[in-house]
Parts: sequence; C-alpha cells; structure tokens
Amino acid sequence: MSDLAIRVEGLSKSFRLGHHLSSHRFTEFIENVAKAAARLPGKLVHSNLPSGTPATKSSDPSTFWALQDVSFEVRQGEVVGFVGRNGAGKSTLLKLLSRITYPTHGRIEIRGRVRSLLEVGTGFHQDLTGRENIFLNGAVMGMSRGEIRRKFDEIVAFAEVEKFLDTPVKYYSSGMYVRLAFSVAAHLEPEILIIDEVLAVGDAAFQQKCMGKMGAASRQGKTILIVSHSLAAVTALCDRAILLEGGRVTANGDVIDVVRQYMASMRTTAGEAVWQTQEQAPGNEKIRLHAVRILQEGIDGSAADVDISKEIEVQISYWNLIPDQQLYAAMSLKDANGTFVLRSSNARSVSSTEDEWYGRSQPIGLYHATCTIPGNFLNHGQYQVSIIVGQVPGRTIIEEDDVVRFDVHDTGAIHEDFFGNWSGPVIRPRLPWNTIQDLST
Repeated sequence: MSDLAIRVEGLSKSFRLGHHLSSHRFTEFIENVAKAAARLPGKLVHSNLPSGTPATKSSDPSTFWALQDVSFEVRQGEVVGFVGRNGAGKSTLLKLLSRITYPTHGRIEIRGRVRSLLEVGTGFHQDLTGRENIFLNGAVMGMSRGEIRRKFDEIVAFAEVEKFLDTPVKYYSSGMYVRLAFSVAAHLEPEILIIDEVLAVGDAAFQQKCMGKMGAASRQGKTILIVSHSLAAVTALCDRAILLEGGRVTANGDVIDVVRQYMASMRTTAGEAVWQTQEQAPGNEKIRLHAVRILQEGIDGSAADVDISKEIEVQISYWNLIPDQQLYAAMSLKDANGTFVLRSSNARSVSSTEDEWYGRSQPIGLYHATCTIPGNFLNHGQYQVSIIVGQVPGRTIIEEDDVVRFDVHDTGAIHEDFFGNWSGPVIRPRLPWNTIQDLST
C-alpha cells in the first residue's frame, strides 16, 4: 500500500542469559553480518526472518523473550507513541525498527529513510568534533555534503552548541550531547524519525523546543515513533498509541484511550512509603513515621498515578510515642525539574480548615494527617513529596526528602483545547472569569 510507512508482522525477540551469552553473541554477530545488505540505503527495506512457530516463553531459563508476536502498521505521516512499564519491550522494539539488532522471528517492512535517536551517544563518534559528526551522520543517511551544508546552520542554532562545534563530542555534557543529537536527527530530513526516552536528559526549555520541532515535523507529513514515560508528551504529539505489556501489544488505538488504559494498569503500583515497625522508621523516641501515601477517590489503596481532574490527598501517618505532645505535620512538593511547587502544613495560620488535633495534647497512638490538593490545580507531570513532622511551635523532629513520587496525568479538555503542545506552567487551576460590555461609551 502506497501510504504504508511501517508494517510489523509476528515480531519476536529473544535474548540468551547467563553462561550461554558469549556463544549467542558470536552467532548473532555472524547472522548480522550476513544480513548487512538490508542496511544499505534504499526506499524499501525488508527484514524477513523465519517465522516458524509463534514465539512462546521458553522453558529454558537462559532464554528471555523481550517481544512476543508483535504486529502493527504505521501510515505515512502518523505520529505513534509506545507506552508501557519498564521492561515491557519498548526500547527493544525501536532497536529492531532501527536495524540496530534483528528479530528472532517475524517480519519488518519499512518504507523511507529512517533516523533514530535511541540513547545518548547513538550514531556519534566520540573522537570527532560536533561539526565532523554532523557531516558523518548526514553521509550515513545518504545525503550529499551540499545537502548537509544547507541544513548545517539550522542544526547548530537549534542545538545551541556554536562555541563547541570544533570540540570532540566526548567532552560534551550530556545536555549538549543530546541537544546536538536531536538536532541532527530532526534536521537531516528523514521520512521516519524514531525517538526513545533520550529527551529526558535535556532541560525543560529544550524539551519544549523538541516538542515543537516534532509537532512541526508531523505537520509536514513525517512519520514519527516515540517512546516516552511522559504521558503528557505522548497525548500532545501522537495520533495513536500502542501499549506494550510483557513484550506483547495489549492496546492499539486512539492515544487518549490507550493512555487511560495504561494509567489504569499502573494503578496497581502503590504510591506509598510504609515502615511496618517503629524500630525501622525515621524519627526518635518521641515520634516515628509510619507511612506517606498518595490517595485519590475511585482508586483502592494508594496511587502512583492520579487523574488531574480529581482531588489528590497526601496522607502522613506517624506514631506519637509520648503522651500529651502537641504535634504538627507539613509537606512540600517539587516537580520533575526540581522546581519548588508548594509547601503546606496543618498549622492554623497555613491550613484553610481547622485541624482538630493541631495545638491539642495528643495521647499515645497512630495519627493520619492528610493534606488535600484540589483537582485541576497541579499541572500534568511527576511530583516528589517531602514531609516534616514535629512539635508545636515549629520544632522539627522528622524531616524526610523525596519520600514518595506520583504522576499527574491530563487527557481532558483543558489539555486538548488550551495547552496543546505546550506543557504549561507548574500549576493550572481553573479560575473564575467574567466578561461584561461597557455601555458607557
């Protein structure tokens, strides 16, 4: 079909573990050399491997199946996101599509020139300068020096590495490295762009610039495959998403529907830190921490992934070990970039409600202090929780940083209608607005 960019049929990939690894690598090396012709430049690339019996988990403990019987198609100009837990097979799939490694079973068809950015360092020669690596990567993609020169200034300006162009890339910081690698991948005119989680290395401003570049590429009809743990990025950029679980495709369709299914599966992972015994818990002979939990209506137990539209509860549980102490609890949030988002406490001067135990003598026992964050207050993204428990008035006894983390996910109308490809601010509350007509003029 003329509009087909990628077809994958019955794709499976196994790895040998343990003492069998060395001989397997040698065998794989011989196979890869024999198939090297498939990597020559061309508009249509076929990777045909014996299909045999559909891959199943081997009883051999030295065999690990990273992918099992994966099939899907991608049309030209589609932007497809791959989501799933760590170890689900996402990165292995992209390496197979990039012809870095080859399937154990199955078939891959790719129409068009592919450019991949799978990890920091892929495609760069450490001893060459930034300038030399730009020309090297263009040549590998089959571009002439004239074509590369026409793109050169755009690549350098986007990457913001002008001062270091003639420095070997082995001396670059990870941020400089990934900026140049992404800029090269995005500007050398591939028909198909494959991006793994590597963009997490860049800072927030550069990530936003990359989002804009990928959005522009998709509008120009480029085919883009993205693996990311940022569900906000996936929903902003992608037309469709594919969910991988245990090396198999378990969902393939509308990006919002697939992301919601993934979020539901992730909710089995507890967003909590618990100390079952006082002896192991942070604190001293006066107070001991028992647990910090993230809670949300509609989710049984604690939650590592929460819905942006609903209230989020941060619950701090502690043991009071001395009678008649007056205790307080406080918590603070930072976002994934380390930005200090907020701090709150059950102290009367801070809390918007009257906490019945603040300022009162507490009997010995277990207490749960809960702070409620309104729905549609935090923007999408990951947040880390730090907590303090102490004696009134303000004497800290327990202070624990980054106790638990949680992800806020947004697939609703505010994200679609207002923010679009822009990630937005740290907070994004719904605020009252009113417009009137001035009839005095």
